[in-house]
Amino acid sequence: MAFWSVREELSHANRLRRSYYELLRDELDQFIVEYALIDSYHKFLERDIAYPFVEKRELKPRALLPDVEYEPQNAFLVIFVEDSIPAAHKKYIRFFDANRTTKTNLTRSRYLPLDKSFDRFQKYLESAHFFNFLKALLPMDYALLIQRDPASQTRNRYSLSHFHVRIDWPIADAAESMARNLRYISKDLYEKGDKYAEDIQKKFFEYYGLPVMVGGRRTAAIVAAQYLKRIPCINTVYAGSSESRALIRISERGVTKLVLVKYNPDETARIAEANSLGVRTFKKNYVAARDGETNICILQVTYFPTDQARPPEHGKLRELKPDLNWLTVGRQQILPRPGVWKYPPCPSNFIYS
Repeated sequence: MAFWSVREELSHANRLRRSYYELLRDELDQFIVEYALIDSYHKFLERDIAYPFVEKRELKPRALLPDVEYEPQNAFLVIFVEDSIPAAHKKYIRFFDANRTTKTNLTRSRYLPLDKSFDRFQKYLESAHFFNFLKALLPMDYALLIQRDPASQTRNRYSLSHFHVRIDWPIADAAESMARNLRYISKDLYEKGDKYAEDIQKKFFEYYGLPVMVGGRRTAAIVAAQYLKRIPCINTVYAGSSESRALIRISERGVTKLVLVKYNPDETARIAEANSLGVRTFKKNYVAARDGETNICILQVTYFPTDQARPPEHGKLRELKPDLNWLTVGRQQILPRPGVWKYPPCPSNFIYS
């Protein structure tokens, strides 16, 4: 059962809010894809470091990733919520007056390149300077929180309300919440013993497409995604990882990973032909960067949950079977470059080709 309501269940006012949120999210998607992937690629070039392209095996469910942190890769965590997070949740999603995006708080932080001419309206998504403001804050530790301004009664207005947001919900509690929803336990994580509890925590990472017990922003991202199911609205969590060289996006539609991939001229021609496009048209609209004759594109992989990762139709308790996969590769698409309006994503089998 979904924690959020579909459009048909919403009031007319909330349908309008949903539409506005999705429109803003489309714009935010474009910006974050460019920042996470294309800007990172150019940072590698500027430092004369070969870009570590993601290998096919790294995108398969249950893949083991190389344990290497690539410093030029942009890493960040952004939470974008359709509504406002009630104050009752501050115990685990740590947003307070001290880390609100006020001019006083921002100028006090020595890590931010903001001067005294800072305009407080930059924090609103409708501002022409919002993405410049967001880009200044993205390199900071912890998460950025974008949510509806509760003071905007007559219209829906979204702002980057808080920075330095910590996710302090324990992993065990997040795994317990997931397992109850999927009916692997009735109440407590340890009700079937320590080994069962350990297996559930491992499956929690698999549920969100991550290797077991990865650290940093990716763990914070999946804990936040699980916790936000307590709030009856949709939300989107973006995590940029310097280890996986990927943008991870978690929303009501599940988990997606976006990475840069390279194609030689023959592969490019085959993909263009398979999508009824001329090679020149494909290059103009889908190639994000070039390295000699090699074309670099943005691949989006969408993962689908298997039956084991969905609540059972009968609603009864069931036993965990750790060997069964919880995710499968769904869609694989080459995205148009950020800013391209006319062309849709191109289906392309990269992982299993």
